[in-house]
Amino acid sequence: MHSIASITKTLGEALAARAADGRQIAEVFLVACGGSLVDLYPARFFLVSESRRLRTDLYTSNEFVHAVPKVLGDQSIVIICSHGGETPESVEATRIAQAKGSLTVTLTHNESSKIAAFSDHNVVYEWGDESSVENNPMAITLSLCLEVLQQVEGYPYYNEFRSALQQIDAVVAAARNKLRERVVTFAERYQSEKMFYILSSGASYGHAYGFAICSLMEMQRLDASAIHSGEFFHGPFEVTDKQTNFIVLMNEGRTRPLDERVVAFLERYAERYEVVDARELGIGVLAESVVDYFNPVLFYSVLCDYRQALAEIRDHPLETRRYMGKVAY
Repeated sequence: MHSIASITKTLGEALAARAADGRQIAEVFLVACGGSLVDLYPARFFLVSESRRLRTDLYTSNEFVHAVPKVLGDQSIVIICSHGGETPESVEATRIAQAKGSLTVTLTHNESSKIAAFSDHNVVYEWGDESSVENNPMAITLSLCLEVLQQVEGYPYYNEFRSALQQIDAVVAAARNKLRERVVTFAERYQSEKMFYILSSGASYGHAYGFAICSLMEMQRLDASAIHSGEFFHGPFEVTDKQTNFIVLMNEGRTRPLDERVVAFLERYAERYEVVDARELGIGVLAESVVDYFNPVLFYSVLCDYRQALAEIRDHPLETRRYMGKVAY
């Protein structure tokens, strides 16, 4: 396993060497599939929000392979995440990126993964209940993109961001403890439901999407859909009634008014909704200048407890699959 400090130091040196050689990074591509793609979304939001020079985009691996960006080349850095390091689409995406001369950085939990063969810098991250949140892929990718931004153009809140990375573990631990009884109550109330809408905004929209497609659809075989809080009032809110189920991930930071507007509407017209509020859960101890980017790190950890409670009461283990890894696709 690698510490964030050693990872960013190595990347910083590689970026500096490229710049000295006339290959200053101009593009950042974040590439993965499924839950790993969700882990990259906050970093994409961070760079799009804060960078004046870098072109940044997020790709699902198979699209990256079949619709390779024309700009991809030796001024690109491509960060690819694959938990097992064996996902064929992600391995191929890494091969293509390296062949184009891009700086490739891979993240995986597997020390002997296939993806590492095409990686300039392979990061093996921690995983499991005992692992540090700071050393999980979402936080690592944020840290990597922070370093890219700092190297390319500088970032005025660099130190605040690094401090937040060190603080987030304690915030998450306190939040999970605070929600211990609430997740059980949630599972008891919603154990027989078949459809959920998940809403959020800002850096956390990616996790709303991830909780829908991975935690509920993949792991529980429940129908689910992610809706951006800002888009709710442009069509989706017409499904609201007393029987429809909603989960709202309420951010701290600039996009909080979008989430608050949704909750205010649900309070008037719905009955079955769960609000997970980052402010209530203590994320406000992080610097206001960077707190936006850490909401999804918090939400991921606490929503793991929500899905575990739901899995237990439904007697549907999170590992159960009928297609994934079992049939040809």
